[in-house]
Amino acid sequence: MSTDTSVFQAKRLVVTGAAGFIGSNLAHWLRVHRRDTSLVCVDALTYAGNLANLAGLEQDTGFQFVRGDIRDAELIGRLLDAGVDGVINAAAHTHVDRSLLGGDDFAGTNVGGVQVLLEAIKQRPEMRFLQVSTDEVYGAQGPDERADEETAYRPGNPYSATKSGGDLLTLAYVRSFGLNAVITRCCNNYGPFQHPEKVIPLFVTNLLAGKPVPLYGDGLHEREWLHVEDHCAAIVCVLETGRAGDIYNITSSERITNLELTRRIVEIMGRDERSIRYVQDRPGHDRRYALNDGKIRGELGWRPRHLFADGLKQTVQWYIEHQDWSSTVRSGEYRNYYERQYGRRIAT
Repeated sequence: MSTDTSVFQAKRLVVTGAAGFIGSNLAHWLRVHRRDTSLVCVDALTYAGNLANLAGLEQDTGFQFVRGDIRDAELIGRLLDAGVDGVINAAAHTHVDRSLLGGDDFAGTNVGGVQVLLEAIKQRPEMRFLQVSTDEVYGAQGPDERADEETAYRPGNPYSATKSGGDLLTLAYVRSFGLNAVITRCCNNYGPFQHPEKVIPLFVTNLLAGKPVPLYGDGLHEREWLHVEDHCAAIVCVLETGRAGDIYNITSSERITNLELTRRIVEIMGRDERSIRYVQDRPGHDRRYALNDGKIRGELGWRPRHLFADGLKQTVQWYIEHQDWSSTVRSGEYRNYYERQYGRRIAT
């Protein structure tokens, strides 16, 4: 563990996965709060990448978008040679349900893509690297447990296993080659631009379309929820002031069951529990996630600003007001995925 606490100030950052949920929100956050930092935003534009998420940044002279895959070593090398001094890796395949249908893309991006980035940065030791990870690498926690940064890896699905692999590679490159790298692990996020395969936008858009919401199992699985803007602020806080080689957990500590979350969404949208359909649980569904984020709060002074009750209402309203965005995302490939995932589980 490094004791380096110097402040990192980026003049030019690469943000990967920048057309996805967290990446696009991070790009918007940086252009508002770090105007002196120019951005190179990279995304392969898979099903989860959407250029509409970056609308409004096109005319910004401090913004550049590059379509590309983080597994493309030649491309990554060219980008990093263009005056870049930091990389935030938000590129990942993230949906557990999709990973259960097939894990090839998850391994390719979440492990292989991280390897390509680390190799490129190894040749450029002055660069700072931040790996955006997840609380799911710790696996399920018991009723009175909260995972801290020293908790062992216990991934319970292909998604979290591949994220664990990317984290371990990052730590190995720190120890073997002295890379200036940090890792963040966050709880569940919510907010605008989230793909409707994820629970909150899935339920909101289903209700808008007059469809039931599919709730796994008994609905008593517990998750912590953090507004994506608070996550973006935490990422930048760790990038700028975190110790090289360290891991930082990020959470609101606002934990509720999936059933309670569902009931809140249904109530906000003026529906009742007849809209809820209990469906067969997915394989290996972790019962409870819980994080201890005393490190980032105590050492770096980060605090979340959004209360979940307020943030959830604002998020639901965003999807109501942006039905043109969600209807485009829910077309084509998404419909095929939804039918594969839920078609046989929901009783008509």
